[in-house]
Amino acid sequence: MRKFVTEVLNSHDIPEIETNMMVLAVDEICANIIIHGLQSNPLESVRLDISFSSDGVYFEIVDRGDGFDIINYDEPNIEDLIKKKNKGGIGIMLVKKIMDNIELKTSPEGNTLRLFKKIDA
Repeated sequence: MRKFVTEVLNSHDIPEIETNMMVLAVDEICANIIIHGLQSNPLESVRLDISFSSDGVYFEIVDRGDGFDIINYDEPNIEDLIKKKNKGGIGIMLVKKIMDNIELKTSPEGNTLRLFKKIDA
């Protein structure tokens, strides 16, 4: 997944720092979907579409797993995570900081998460 996203972004001359941030965000979302939404079921899949507009990049991620409301997710307290020595818990927070817009649509057919990152020309 990371290689695919990197190659697509590199083919559009996206600056390296922006590319790395978007790769991190998309990888985090896909990992969460696979692990938590699809329970690592090898028979399930995640579809990722990448499209470009005049001002940025859209990532559309589609799956049929258990839904998760990223929009209304309460971010954890970083200090609490450090004190508890949690190994996870900051991925969604990073995605929300990296991306400029996040939209979620759920239906009986599955979930569609649309991420947008503005790219300065």
